[in-house]
Amino acid sequence: MLAATAAALTALVVSAAGVAAVGHEDARQQPRAAEGPVWTGAWGAAVQRPVEGSEDWGANWSREGFADQSVRQVVRVATGGSTLRIRLSNAYGTTPLRITAATVGRSAGDAQVWPGTTRSLTFGGSQGTTIAAGQDLVSDAEALRTSPLEKLSVTLYFADRTGPATFHRFTTATSYRASGRRPADSGGDVFKESTNAWYFLSGVEVSGAASPRRGTVVAFGDSLIDGTGATPGADNRFTDKLAERLVAARRPLDVVNAGIGGNRILNDSPCYGDKATARFRRDVLERPGVRTVIVHLGANDIGAPAMGDPCMGSAPQVTARQIIDAHKELISAAHARGVRAVGATILPMKGALFPVYTERGEKVRTAVNRWMRTSGAYDAVLDVDRALADPAEPALPRPGYVFRDGLHPNEAGFHAIAAAVDLDAL
Repeated sequence: MLAATAAALTALVVSAAGVAAVGHEDARQQPRAAEGPVWTGAWGAAVQRPVEGSEDWGANWSREGFADQSVRQVVRVATGGSTLRIRLSNAYGTTPLRITAATVGRSAGDAQVWPGTTRSLTFGGSQGTTIAAGQDLVSDAEALRTSPLEKLSVTLYFADRTGPATFHRFTTATSYRASGRRPADSGGDVFKESTNAWYFLSGVEVSGAASPRRGTVVAFGDSLIDGTGATPGADNRFTDKLAERLVAARRPLDVVNAGIGGNRILNDSPCYGDKATARFRRDVLERPGVRTVIVHLGANDIGAPAMGDPCMGSAPQVTARQIIDAHKELISAAHARGVRAVGATILPMKGALFPVYTERGEKVRTAVNRWMRTSGAYDAVLDVDRALADPAEPALPRPGYVFRDGLHPNEAGFHAIAAAVDLDAL
């Protein structure tokens, strides 16, 4: 298991200085109509290196990859539009990746697609494409009108052997696999195998909404963002609930989840992704239309030495100053691109039912949280710590908002975090 944070009941506290500093619109994020469509990220996932499945994380196909197989992946978009495109990643591939065919359609549940909704996707006008090792690629725009919170099925066919697959390890959704060329198969019966991971697919982007103020909010961080503790298939992660709030309030903002369970801000991991400072540009700043990033990181850096998890790789003890300096690096990178940065304090960690809490680590957590609250470095602060803490013993979480592991949010916890967000701060 991994260390991460949990729920919040408090509102975002927005500093006046922060709002003034990054409340502007710039030409990069809002191009004129003559410059082409305004794209935003309606769904997204942070990619990571191939790694074997496990009891905690489930089986996956990343190490073996695919050959003469079709992979169908179901995702829920935050907002709608009149056209869409997909983003594919071969970031951790060592050889070129050949996509033979790709389709998108409306999900009819499980591996089924609503008949008549399937659209073939093209790449530079061609049915297939090749993505160089270490590179990403977006498809051509395709006319398919989508609605807010709608589920789509994206199907990729690989005629040739892919080698190990760039993927996202943990999801609360299901992906499906079938032998042979099946992108246009709407019935779904041939997709007999499934896992809870996503492969090569890192984004679904939409355009064509009426509002000129459309933009993307990226939630960036560890398992709190990724959704550990959420009910599989129920779309009740923090980012899901935030997207629902934005739709209900008629706010033209998409939400992208760029969390990786176990991720750290200071150190890479063979299983839990590149360190946050290394992946921030790809997973946040290079997505289209980004207005705001919500950052939750630091708990795994603090807890790794106590966990003894070989999947962490190097697990040195860290200081508050090291974590703070890394947060400052993320803030500076966001501000340089005109992106507002929202920080989340680290939750009470003493209640975890796996080794993560130490007295030394508690001092580091307290110091980082104090800096977040008082420094003004972030444009807004979500005080997860104060919201979640048990009033009788602040080092422990408040009962009722945590998953059975004693650390991650449960459904009520994720709802509380989303309810705490001041939408005007985004």
